Amino acid sequence: MKKSVLTRYRVMAFATAIMLLVLSTCMIFKYGFDKGADVTFVVSQLHGVLFMIYLVFAFDLSSKARWSFGKMIWVMVSGTIPLAAFFVEKKVRAEVEPLLEGAGGPAPLKV
Repeated sequence: MKKSVLTRYRVMAFATAIMLLVLSTCMIFKYGFDKGADVTFVVSQLHGVLFMIYLVFAFDLSSKARWSFGKMIWVMVSGTIPLAAFFVEKKVRAEVEPLLEGAGGPAPLKV
């Protein structure tokens, strides 16, 4: 497995998580204060595109790391829960980096 697979996943995990936080803030302004409907639309569309790219990269990483189906789904779903992608990305990096170094890595995480 190449390091670029992990790097692509990490970049998209951070981008998706940040855009989800921005989108959550926009939704609060849109529905709580009746402001920023146009901004919310643009941010939601951008988050949707980034999330689709994130799904592709998460699937690519999961197939190369030979994760279970449940773990793959959990990593993919973490992009829909505010702040979850930050924590899941940290665990994924800790698990996959030893595989990249050829150390064998830790046992697979149970989901």
